[in-house]
Amino acid sequence: MARSLFAKKSTSLLLKEADGGHRLRRILGPLQLTSLGVGAIIGAGIFVIIGLVARDKAGAATMLSFVIAGFACTFAALCYAEFAAMVPVAGSAYTYAYATLGELFAWIIGWDLLLEYGVGAASVAHGWSHYFLDFIGLLGLQIPQALNNAPFDFNPATGEFVSTGAVIDVPALFVTALLTAILVFGIRQSARFNATMVAIKLTVVLLIIVVGFSYIDPRNWHPFAPYGYSGISFFGRTILGQQGAGGEPLGMMAGAAMVFYAYIGFDSVSTHAEEARNPSRDVPIGIVASLTLCTVLYIAVAAVLTGMIPYNQIDIDAPLSKAFSQVGLPWTHVLISLGALTGITSVLMVLMLSQPRIMLAMARDGLLPPTFFGAVHERYRTPWKSTILTGAAVGLMGAFLPLRMLAELVNIGTLLAFVIVCAAVLIMRWREPEAVRPFRCPFVPLVPALGIGFCLLLMFSLPAENWLRLIVWLLIGLVIYFTYGRHHSVLAVRQSIPTA
Repeated sequence: MARSLFAKKSTSLLLKEADGGHRLRRILGPLQLTSLGVGAIIGAGIFVIIGLVARDKAGAATMLSFVIAGFACTFAALCYAEFAAMVPVAGSAYTYAYATLGELFAWIIGWDLLLEYGVGAASVAHGWSHYFLDFIGLLGLQIPQALNNAPFDFNPATGEFVSTGAVIDVPALFVTALLTAILVFGIRQSARFNATMVAIKLTVVLLIIVVGFSYIDPRNWHPFAPYGYSGISFFGRTILGQQGAGGEPLGMMAGAAMVFYAYIGFDSVSTHAEEARNPSRDVPIGIVASLTLCTVLYIAVAAVLTGMIPYNQIDIDAPLSKAFSQVGLPWTHVLISLGALTGITSVLMVLMLSQPRIMLAMARDGLLPPTFFGAVHERYRTPWKSTILTGAAVGLMGAFLPLRMLAELVNIGTLLAFVIVCAAVLIMRWREPEAVRPFRCPFVPLVPALGIGFCLLLMFSLPAENWLRLIVWLLIGLVIYFTYGRHHSVLAVRQSIPTA
């Protein structure tokens, strides 16, 4: 039994399977992959999460929070790039774990990635809804209160959940349904749609930086770190720094754990390795280029936002558009709201594009039912059934769960995935030192070790509830694996390994 649980797939087998009947279409170049990365990264991080962190966690020190999170992501990104070049197939960290740590760990990381992309997309849908309401409000239109928000929210001042007076967030449900239809029709159409939105939102982000710079009042940066520079906890217990009314850590490091959410998009580039024309070259370029560009923009926007208005006056739902209105630039309100809508739409689309490809990889291995999750549309060559399921799940979560809960939950899942990928690079360098590596992570073992250390530090800085939710999610996944996946594993059957 133990042998079957930790059975590994060779890189040659992974490449052979990718050339089978469920093959995806290779049409993405480095520019398109970078665009997908930017499309997934620049969005809710700049237009939504930045306000939540600045107000509740770090103040102007949010700039440093982005620096810390960016370092952690850089180390993980270099590890992702090495694997994506070695094994250019769908599945991302799930596939890498299967090749290095064995089937059980592959299942755990695959199940964790479903949490990351699904909950991440739901939180983005929630942010999209608020900017949509803000935008139509400028046009004199409204949606009834009962239909424009999640039914409850978390109040950090009291540490309690409160009613919002709403029943369902209809805009969040609508945008996920629309994008689901677009994604079913094909990767080429999705990539073109994403590239257009990326161009629009980068223009708006540069406008925010250029125009907002002249309205910075340095007095708003004092105190620079109103909650301190720490905010480190261990399994939800604050061990360094201040804590909020609900016991959650506060400070620059706590802010870094939260803004980490803004970076999750770069690993989605690796999920499209099987659709890249020259994956060994183009995927590493897409990962590193998108992460570098977005980190610089995040820091610049954080400086502008916290410099324009005091941190405790930032609106957490539509921080940038409201900030420009407060300093007497109402004409920018429309542009920022429009840029936010397009930006957040592209993030949502890329996250919803990535999750079905994780399901596809798991279905190929027999760990999920292949007739459903492995189904590729004969004409559009997309995993259409799992795409529709993803859209339904994301829409319902975005319509009924509050932003604070969604943002924190997706962070812990992403950090766990990054820890495993960094560890897998170390294992593969030791186990298969002579393997062909078109892209090599530099300074091994230092870079993977730093990636593991930074990510674990940020994980420990998240509230205790996130650990509990992650454990519950993983336990559900283990039940599914031991009742279905292990008994249908293609690798176990191929190797004639008994599963009972």
